[in-house]
Formats: sequence, structure tokens, C-alpha cells
Amino acid sequence: MSPAETTFPITAEIEAALALVKRGCDELLIEAEFAQKLARSRATGAALRCKLGLDPTAPDIHLGHTVVLNKLRQLQDLGHTVIFLIGDFTSMIGDPSGRNTLRPPLSREEIDTNAKTYFDQASLVLDRARTEIRYNSEWSEPLGAAGMIRLAARYTLARLLERDDFAKRMRENQPIAMHELLYPLMQGYDSVALNADLELGGTDQKFNLLVGRELQRHYGQEPQCILTMPLLEGLDGVEKMSKSKGNYIGITEAPFEMFGKVMSISDEQMWRWYDLLSMRSNDEIAALKTQAGEGRNPRDIKALLAKEIIARFHSAQAAEQAEFDFMSRFRFGAIPADMPEITIASGGEGVGIAALLKQAQLAPSTSEATRNIEQGGVRIDGEKIGDRTLVLRPGTYVVQVGKRKWARVTVN
Repeated sequence: MSPAETTFPITAEIEAALALVKRGCDELLIEAEFAQKLARSRATGAALRCKLGLDPTAPDIHLGHTVVLNKLRQLQDLGHTVIFLIGDFTSMIGDPSGRNTLRPPLSREEIDTNAKTYFDQASLVLDRARTEIRYNSEWSEPLGAAGMIRLAARYTLARLLERDDFAKRMRENQPIAMHELLYPLMQGYDSVALNADLELGGTDQKFNLLVGRELQRHYGQEPQCILTMPLLEGLDGVEKMSKSKGNYIGITEAPFEMFGKVMSISDEQMWRWYDLLSMRSNDEIAALKTQAGEGRNPRDIKALLAKEIIARFHSAQAAEQAEFDFMSRFRFGAIPADMPEITIASGGEGVGIAALLKQAQLAPSTSEATRNIEQGGVRIDGEKIGDRTLVLRPGTYVVQVGKRKWARVTVN
């Protein structure tokens, strides 16, 4: 009997590892199969091959992107091999997942430019020494026309059209290009080429991951298990984290900005962020929840999360300094020493407060500046401003908008 056909006992150690892998996930398919994979790995010493494929469609990463990277790091810490797959070939097709319209394929130049920064940013989470970096052009390009035809013969058009996005576009008479039908097949073939035991992805990737599982069966491999991760809500606690929505934390942002943004989330949302972003164990997070229930200030627990995130992307020292600066500014009323200095020309007659806030880049527009004034979020030299018609005469002022925006503004 081969190791794959042997049933291994599920020990307490395996149950703990399974609980860690499942923490925060949307779905694990098939859980019993993955428990056996974990048990077999433990018994034989052979690490599982855990795959994440990312198409380099954009160069930058925010905390929402790191949810699945954190899960990969947990798998590395359990002793398994992580395969960071850059989809340089599939990017030329364009992933239709979640799309109701045709996604324009990227050029080779765009792909190469974006891919350069991908792993450098991802390695702020992953252990470089335990990460296998692959490009799917390695096996996709050698397939050639004949190989693509043989691959396409292993899956039916009816199954492909079961995808929600394809089905919706069919109902709405939106075009589906032939090359889009190839995308799930090529992503699935990646799992065959890499002999993956587990593939991770967002909830919108479930169909593609299942195609990989089916193709592995056709090629005589043990089918991979599938772990889908939810989309992280942004700072507003409602919409998914997105740069276009302005509710994100970039992993290259300054430590103080990161600290302030984490501290701005709700106490309820904090626990979801712990599940999806923290590397703390389940027991450690449970202990923090117990402390909160016994009266510990949630602000202090949130500060621990903020420091953990900053230490990951900057350093422990930077995290401590960010906490000190934040507490000094907002708990003890200190004015930051490193605020930007801006000069605004007024023609000698002064400048309106709303125009000043916009020109100093403390508000994106005069209407937003006016809203901040009316809501009591603007201070000049420490004094709250409520008059939106205020005109500031020539001079230098310390201007504060909200909790985190400061500038020393000189009006000429």
C-alpha cells in the first residue's frame, strides 16, 4: 500500500495544526483529506507542497493582499514548502474571475515590471529561505499548440460555463473571448506541473482551484486540497480593503501612519484582523479576548496588533517608536516635530481656510475641507475652527485636520 493510500492517525498535534490552518479561512476542501495529508507529512517527514499563484497585474501590495501570505507563512512555520508562483504566462491571458467584461491582457513589459516588486514585498511576510519561486511560463510555453489541445480535451465547455462570471455574462449577452476559457485550464495545469498538495486563493478563485484538483486526477496525481481566504474589510469595516476606496494600509507606509490607521478600526473589527493578519497562536489570541472580557482596555490590545504589523514590515524598533509618537501626540497633546512645512501665496490678502486646507494637501477638495470644518475636525494653533469663511492673513500656522494630518503652513 502506498503512503497516499495509508490512513494515518489524527493526533492532537495534527488537530492543532489543522485548527491553525483553518483560522480565519472561508473554506477548506476537503478537510478530512487535508488532515490526512498533514498526518502523512508528520509520519513520513515529507513536507506538503503549498501553492499560491499570483498574476502580477499591479506592483503594490496592501494589508488585504497579505491575508493569504500570512496563511502561507503559518504553513512554513509548520514545516511545509511554500511555492510562490508568479503567473507571467497566465497574465497574458487575463483572469476573468469576478469580471463581467473582458479583461485586457497585459503586455510582457507590464508583466515583467510588476513581477520585479512582487516577491520583494511578499518576502516581508514569507521566509525567503523556505520559499520556492516559480514562473508558470516554465511549463506553459513549452506546451505549444498540440499540448494546449490535449489539455483542453480534459475539460468540458459545459463545466467551464458553470462559472458564475461566465454564466452571468452569457445571461447579459456580454462577450466571452475564447482565450478567457483557457485561463482556468492553465491555472489548473500549474497544480499538475507543481504536484501541489494544497492551493490557496481568495474566495473568488474557488472555481479555478477546483479545476486544478480535477486536472490532477486526470494526470494520475493525488488531488490537491483547497483553502480559500476571505477578503479583508478595510478601515471603514464595510468595504473590502482597496486603494481605490481609500480604506487601505499599504505595507510600505510609514510606521506612524500604519499605527494610527490600525488604531482607528473598531474594537469588533480588531478581532477579525487578529484572525487574518496576526501571527499569534490561537491560544494567544484567546488569552487576549479573555483579558478584554475581564476589563483590559481594547485600545491596548489594538496597539499590540499595530506593533506586530509594523514590526513585520519595518522593525520592532520602528513599532515601538510609532507607539510612543502616537501616544505622545494623542494622549498627551504633543505636536509632531516632523510635520511638513508648506508655503502658500495669497497676494497679501490672506487665504480662505478651505482653500488653505486643499493647497496644503490636508483635504482632497475644498468641499471636503468645508465638511471637516463643520464637523469640528480642524484646528489652527491648537484652537478648533468652526467658521468655514475664515480668512488666514499672512503668517505661519500649525494646522491640524483630524487626528493624523498636520502641517506648518506659511501664508505669504
